[in-house]
Amino acid sequence: MTKIDLVTGILGSGKTTFLRGYVRHLLSKGMRVAVLENDLGAVNIDMMMLSDLQSENCTVTMIVGGGDPCCHRRRFKTQLINLGMEHYDRVIVEPSGIFDMDEFFDILHESPIDRWFEVGSVLTILDGTTEDVLSEEMEYILASEAACCGRLLLSKGGATEKERSASAERILSHLDRALEFIRCDRRFSLSDIVTKPWEEFSPEDYDSLMTAGYRGSAYVKRYSTETFRSGVHYFMHVRFPLDKTEELVRSIFSDKACGGVYRVKGAFVDSDGSWHRLNATAERTEISPSAKGQAVLIVIGDGLDRKAIDGYISAINEDPEYVSI
Repeated sequence: MTKIDLVTGILGSGKTTFLRGYVRHLLSKGMRVAVLENDLGAVNIDMMMLSDLQSENCTVTMIVGGGDPCCHRRRFKTQLINLGMEHYDRVIVEPSGIFDMDEFFDILHESPIDRWFEVGSVLTILDGTTEDVLSEEMEYILASEAACCGRLLLSKGGATEKERSASAERILSHLDRALEFIRCDRRFSLSDIVTKPWEEFSPEDYDSLMTAGYRGSAYVKRYSTETFRSGVHYFMHVRFPLDKTEELVRSIFSDKACGGVYRVKGAFVDSDGSWHRLNATAERTEISPSAKGQAVLIVIGDGLDRKAIDGYISAINEDPEYVSI
């Protein structure tokens, strides 16, 4: 049977970055791998970021449901049937940051999928910079996506071992509060989370994740993806002066008309043609040089108003092909 892994984590946690290293490790072992980008939205920027993994032994594909959960579930099942008939060695599912865990486990128990697949590992990414207080919807997602995992992995934990340990303790304390909120009995300790920087992972580190497994956990299903206020908007073909970026970010976070924004990330082109990567929360903005890629800003939050955010970006954007979704 084909092993199928699920890589979860709330919006902007770093799933795609981890996935790149994990897939490369599987390919180095001679495996045929399929990556299934499982997104409720109408566009998937993460798939664009994984496109260079496409090869004879690696397929990257996407499923969307157009906002209709029933349609999305049918397409998810159809894609798994297609992948099952092609007999991959490993299939990795990277869902949207807003994801119903029951969907994954329920579909794997349906015929004929149950004859082709078995769960390999459920891996959950925890962002060390996650705010201490999230909306109740996002607290639910944080807890429900971690409740069944076989292993937690820390992202953005800091440069030193001491900083990463402190980040891990803080986010685990937050996770335990979120698990209590959904009435889940599971609790985590430092021994449950990998704090080592991913760029330092050895083949043995990745091998251990391949066998991390998962754990069944009961919890109260407080929210449905059909009614979530939390979401994401995409602003594509972005090109603007580097010296105006921080002001742009501050405006989006501070203007309540934009909604409850808690993350702005992506890549953009400076006026002189240089590429930069952006990762910002209300507390801090990180801008770093980047290789040429997809010029897109992703805004994540609760009750977002795309037009209000669009107004700030449009005011400084220099690319005539700019579009927001």
